[in-house]
Amino acid sequence: MNRELITSRIRILLSLFFLLIVFLFSRLVYLQIIHHEEFVTAAQAQYESPFVSDFNRGDIYFQTKTGEELPAALKITGYTLAISPRDIKDSAATLTGLLSVLPMLDKNDFAIKVSKERDPYEELVKKLTLDQKKKIESLKLKGVHLDPEYYRTYPYKTTASQILGFVGFDKNNTLSGRYGIERYYNDVLSREPGGVYTNFFAEIFSDLSSSLFEKKEGSRGDVVLTIEPNVQNFVEDELVLLKEKWGGDLVGMIVMDPQTGKIIAMGANPTFDPNNLKNYKVQDFSNPLVENVYEMGSIIKPLTVAAGLDKGVITRHSTYYDSGDLLINGRHVRNYDGRARGLVGVQEVLSQSLNVGTIHIARLLGGEAFKNYMLSFGLAEETGIDLPNEATSLTSNLRSSIEVDYLTTAFGQGMAISPVQTTRALASLGNGGKLVTPYVVDKILYKTGDIKQIVQNDPKQVISQEASEEVTRMLVTVVDTALKGGKYKLEGYSIAAKTGTAQIAKPRGGYYDDKYLHSFFGYFPAYDPRFIVFIFHVDPKGAKYASDTLTDTFFDTAKFLLSYYEIPPDREKAE
Repeated sequence: MNRELITSRIRILLSLFFLLIVFLFSRLVYLQIIHHEEFVTAAQAQYESPFVSDFNRGDIYFQTKTGEELPAALKITGYTLAISPRDIKDSAATLTGLLSVLPMLDKNDFAIKVSKERDPYEELVKKLTLDQKKKIESLKLKGVHLDPEYYRTYPYKTTASQILGFVGFDKNNTLSGRYGIERYYNDVLSREPGGVYTNFFAEIFSDLSSSLFEKKEGSRGDVVLTIEPNVQNFVEDELVLLKEKWGGDLVGMIVMDPQTGKIIAMGANPTFDPNNLKNYKVQDFSNPLVENVYEMGSIIKPLTVAAGLDKGVITRHSTYYDSGDLLINGRHVRNYDGRARGLVGVQEVLSQSLNVGTIHIARLLGGEAFKNYMLSFGLAEETGIDLPNEATSLTSNLRSSIEVDYLTTAFGQGMAISPVQTTRALASLGNGGKLVTPYVVDKILYKTGDIKQIVQNDPKQVISQEASEEVTRMLVTVVDTALKGGKYKLEGYSIAAKTGTAQIAKPRGGYYDDKYLHSFFGYFPAYDPRFIVFIFHVDPKGAKYASDTLTDTFFDTAKFLLSYYEIPPDREKAE
């Protein structure tokens, strides 16, 4: 054999051997230094219990206005109380001892399990605290075991539960994020099973490929949300009061920074506690602000007005003749009260919420331009929010060649969009005409020590700065003079806002005569807004119009935000 060939093969073998040594050394560093404590804990659990917890997961944090991170979802250690019936000689004494620490222990369950005299292991209670563990251990009960376990806990209980989601078993019997952030960022939050590690060399040589190509440590981390916990709690408390006062099926609210798309709070009621899921139905776990669509009604009118201002077919001082009733393609389209206003200013389209005036503007735009403007506001596309199951809007009427179909979308009828889509579109009215991307995660704290700040794409310009300022002036006039006669005008602050009342569509076509969706949106301070607030209420009882049911909730929220964030007055500057 050629001497050079032999030398070459020896060098290759030596190189491979050297690489193997480097790999083994790296794994030793990983096991004995970087993750020493984690593996020690897992090893202890392996010896103490025949069942080793495989739950290991990154944490999720809320973020206060000052940047403080507060735990929203944590992995914590608890203890499972178990017995070995074959080792228990006096079951009555054992039960008495356990009841002295755990008075709520199920006696019947204990009796059934302790009767299995040959059984080495039966679980009684999970998620005991360290204090409970120590008290039980002090009793020195033979045949009683306390085994460590890891599990998910949500310290704030129901707060932001529809954003957070929870951890559960999927259809493949794998523990993973099931809803919300837990699901959307599952790849970041998930970890390798903790506590099922085998002999180091056996692990390497039995499955070399999986050790080499497993998910990298650098992709795992903790998630920090944009959600401000004090604002979130305020919002959820307001929703409870709103639902208690007016009944209905569902209420929800979004608080967002209209300049960036940062979601500060998002909540709905009914809600759920992710620490205790057994009392809820599957449908309770979804986020209706992202996953459901509704016909929004009159809060869409400002988008039509803004399009008319941007195109130049109207100005803030334009007038038109309001007949109160139009016959379009054989259908009557009326103002909410059917009453004609005669010659009025375009301002009244928003101040009196006139359907006929909105159609007037859409016709001045022309069908194609009107459609393009509505599409540019993102009404027919997903927002890109970092939450799962974002709903697909129902906007076929907007693209219809039948005039009455697309014209009614000008005042929010005949198309169904999600609350987060609505909030995003309406934010463009106050932020200078930009379509931002809503988001709920601020940054990821990787286990390597790296920090990834979530950066959104540059917003798309959908209307001009000038059109944005003009429609804002009109919406401020709505609050100052039209909404409840101007009684909600805030001293020192400009608020741009609009209500919406929409009939709820029947499943098989047509609309209910007695069921409505109420909505309210507003942004403030109006000419350089820090917040946009969107509220909706499905089928409230005892009042027909949103101005009656949602105005107090909106202004209570606005006052809280202005005070909590110490926003200076802007009235003199604006006027």
